[in-house]
Amino acid sequence: MEYRRLGNSGLHVPALSFGAGTFGGRGSLFSAWGDTDVKQARNLVDICLDAGVTMFDTADVYSEGQSEELLGAAVAGRRDRVLLSTKAGTPTGPEPWEMGTGRSRLIRSVEGSLRRLGIEHIDLFQLHAFDAGTPVEEVLAALDDLVRAGKIRYVGASNFAGWQLMKSLAAADRSGFPRYVAHQVYYSLAGRDYEWELMPLARDQGLGAVVWSPLGWGRLTGKVRKGQPLPESSRLHKTAAAAPPIDDERLYDLVDVLDDVAAETGRTVPQVALNWLLTRPTVATVIIGARNEEQLRDNLGAVGWNLESEQLARLDKASAVTPPYPYHLYYRLRGFTPLNPPLV
Repeated sequence: MEYRRLGNSGLHVPALSFGAGTFGGRGSLFSAWGDTDVKQARNLVDICLDAGVTMFDTADVYSEGQSEELLGAAVAGRRDRVLLSTKAGTPTGPEPWEMGTGRSRLIRSVEGSLRRLGIEHIDLFQLHAFDAGTPVEEVLAALDDLVRAGKIRYVGASNFAGWQLMKSLAAADRSGFPRYVAHQVYYSLAGRDYEWELMPLARDQGLGAVVWSPLGWGRLTGKVRKGQPLPESSRLHKTAAAAPPIDDERLYDLVDVLDDVAAETGRTVPQVALNWLLTRPTVATVIIGARNEEQLRDNLGAVGWNLESEQLARLDKASAVTPPYPYHLYYRLRGFTPLNPPLV
């Protein structure tokens, strides 16, 4: 397993991390993801550790907190071998104190996550969403207190817009608060919006991308194909409305190219899609998820080999879309690419 620095920090993370969103199965959304129990969770963690996957990601909202509980039980007795990442900030209930990232909510959230995980500190704590109703200085001051109290080691954000990240980073610099070193983002061959603004920002400001849903919400498993019904096991049956959008015809064309590259390399479609991501600028770790051992072992096969430059170019072309204004002025009309951005 390759290990990479997480942004401009001293924390090294594995190129592949494991996402515990399939642990638990509470609620309509997460029950469609998976219902892994504690015995199954321990087995998946065992396989990860044997492969060098040492970072595990979850959130307080996953399966109403049960994901954290099961992950904590699965890593019990080997805390010194793992990095634990969790998130807070999305609503966990209808009451005002169950949403946002104000000081009180953050302190309660961190203490709740520590209790459910059964640990004394969180290695990477990320804000799951931007809270426009709370001053960023209040958020950062609360995170600073939690770091100083030894409850958090590093801080990051998730699903922030560019201006939200820069506002937070500028405030951190002014006040001497901890800077975000990670940005957990959606990024895949099926969805490359991250490249237009957030990737150049991450390169400039020293943020490592922690990639979620690298297989495009299950669309890049090789099982979603033109003219064929969705597999019965696909979570898209119940969760398509929550999935990042992609035009069907573009998806099918992309899967055709993935098929070709997979055949050339002797790899599977998911392994090719994951390997492509690991070549992209700012990507520190790619979160893989699995409902069973077979899926996990297949995803782990994404490392230890390299796509050829010509194969990368074909995948780039098949997945490319016209950037929105003003980025198309740089990327399309002036020949820049995310590998060679105009302002970084």
